[in-house]
Amino acid sequence: MQHNHADIGSAGRNEGGGRSVLVRSRLTGAVLIACACVVFLGSFAWGRYGISLEQVVQIVIGKMLGQAPVWPEKVEMVLFKVRIPRIFSAMLIGAALAAAGAAYQGLFRNPMVSSDILGASTGAGFGAALGILLSMGMLGVQASAFVFGLGAVLLTYTIGSSMGRKGGTILALLLTGMVVSALFGSFTSLIKYVADPYSKLPAITFWMMGGLSAVTGRDLLVMLAPFLLGSIPLLLVRWRMNVLSFGEEEAEALGVDVRRLRVLVILCSTLLTASAVSIGGMIGWVGLVVPHMTRLLVGPDYKVLLPVSMLLGGTFLLGVDDLARSAFPQEIPLGILTAVIGAPCFLYLLLKGRREWL
Repeated sequence: MQHNHADIGSAGRNEGGGRSVLVRSRLTGAVLIACACVVFLGSFAWGRYGISLEQVVQIVIGKMLGQAPVWPEKVEMVLFKVRIPRIFSAMLIGAALAAAGAAYQGLFRNPMVSSDILGASTGAGFGAALGILLSMGMLGVQASAFVFGLGAVLLTYTIGSSMGRKGGTILALLLTGMVVSALFGSFTSLIKYVADPYSKLPAITFWMMGGLSAVTGRDLLVMLAPFLLGSIPLLLVRWRMNVLSFGEEEAEALGVDVRRLRVLVILCSTLLTASAVSIGGMIGWVGLVVPHMTRLLVGPDYKVLLPVSMLLGGTFLLGVDDLARSAFPQEIPLGILTAVIGAPCFLYLLLKGRREWL
């Protein structure tokens, strides 16, 4: 009887602990959603040209109902041509980079990897620099960045898979990704060296620093398709990513096709990263820092970790973009601010540490 009472007490404690974790996760999610809503709504009013939330609601409802405009034409232009595309682009790019970073960290079982670990960002950077050098239009530059981002990861996966042996594929991919990134980085430096220093070089340099000052509604629509193609499959298989943390052999023993899952994760993460870089330029640290922050808030379960990372990544980048376009007399490139904010945050997370990841 004593053993029965002990078992009942242990079960009660476990059930109570499970309830507390569930309550904590729901509370954390509610707080993050509330913060995201505050940043989202505040971004409409935040800027050098002030627009009140009342004006935003009035204009949006009026346009939906087809009413004759009773508001200044300049306010409508700023809202629809600048604010709305920029706000939604920042949220999509932040969510894409955070999702790719979280997926790669789970796939490689390494908290130090980020969304550009396989060369997608450097490949896209080379593609954009090449497009600018060849005087392509904005759409051509974005297409070139996207194609070369995909090509860099394809090159990494092809070489890494051919080099990898049983149990060594992950390490081969990581090492190959470093080599491919360095290779495309050197190609980009070569393009900058031969570019016209008065026109092409400044454009390449500014693009490499990242920013959303030139984003348009068309850019938002262009990014939407690869974002959905990359994020939806990751969200659908996120429970399988938990199994990868046990190792490849254990995952296969549990019935998971590791090779197929690896290809799917790499393909989806590459789509997300390449599309984000092609629109916003080189924006670093989001895919590295945000998954760590999310893991501290909700734990390592990818069923919760992945969607919350996307929410937090979109909110984080939107907040940083608000700061970049409003805090100083001249707009600061977004990639600079994400590094200034992300590096100390990551250092804090390393010092704080979590035993299971360090």
